[in-house]
Amino acid sequence: MPAGDRVIEIARAPAKVSLRHGCIIVSREDGAGGRVDEASTPVREVGVLILAHPQAIATTPALHALMAEGATVLVCDAACLPAGLMLPLRANALQTQRMLAQVVAKAPVKKRLWRQIVKAKIMAQAGTLAGLHDDDGGLPALADRVRSGDPMNVEATAAQRYWPLLFRDAEFRRRFDAEDQNRLLNYGYAILRAAMGRAVCAAGLHPSLGLHHKSRENPWCLCDDLMEPYRPLVDFEVARMAAERGRDCPLDPASKHRLMEVLATRVNVDRKATDTRQVSDLVHRTANSLTRVFAGESSALEYPHGLFTW
Repeated sequence: MPAGDRVIEIARAPAKVSLRHGCIIVSREDGAGGRVDEASTPVREVGVLILAHPQAIATTPALHALMAEGATVLVCDAACLPAGLMLPLRANALQTQRMLAQVVAKAPVKKRLWRQIVKAKIMAQAGTLAGLHDDDGGLPALADRVRSGDPMNVEATAAQRYWPLLFRDAEFRRRFDAEDQNRLLNYGYAILRAAMGRAVCAAGLHPSLGLHHKSRENPWCLCDDLMEPYRPLVDFEVARMAAERGRDCPLDPASKHRLMEVLATRVNVDRKATDTRQVSDLVHRTANSLTRVFAGESSALEYPHGLFTW
């Protein structure tokens, strides 16, 4: 990765972040015999340090070195959502520039981006149906009908067709408080939302300034926008669990583990299928692509091709 663009995230296990010889050292005990595993990264290559595990520790010298190089430190709460952001006092021009570009983005640009998001989401839903049932449900034809801003609400039309086909259940409805597969969907989406929230903050954007979603009570509008095409990854896993354990599959530790592992799923980046990345990495690529759109350097968001093919 280019200098200053590397993201270090402490999320899966306790770890200590320290400084040694100009490098950021991430160390953790393996739990077996007290042996310590270490990973080293030059400070100048780090753009963001994310402390998402409740037992993550960062030393003052490490934090000072990161600030001196213009890096950002993001601290997450118990739900793995960003709770605080540390910015260098002498090197925060990039975040300021990106947030200003985000604030002044024109409505036509936002509507064009929302069209891309809705179209990508519907194509991802089609890919999920094809992967599960060898039938895309005719959703690609609906995706072609999406216009700037989705004024005809094709997203909702696609959803009405998608959900019954996904679970092979004509009675299924997406309801947040329903005691069925919806519980699993809610949990999986929360995990995905947390990952996208960290990615948005790491990209120097403000998570509450959305492209389409707008709510005074929702501080994560932009995250909800950008994560839409990734939702079918959760849907795919929930559909598999429902097929194995029934529509009343409990939200137990085993189910939670499978849903958390969605972030570790490797997805093809492009059509060549020569490069695969974890979903946890790809959401950062999507968030960073939005900064390029706001800066006038690109016209499209980046979503991995693997979302649309299984």
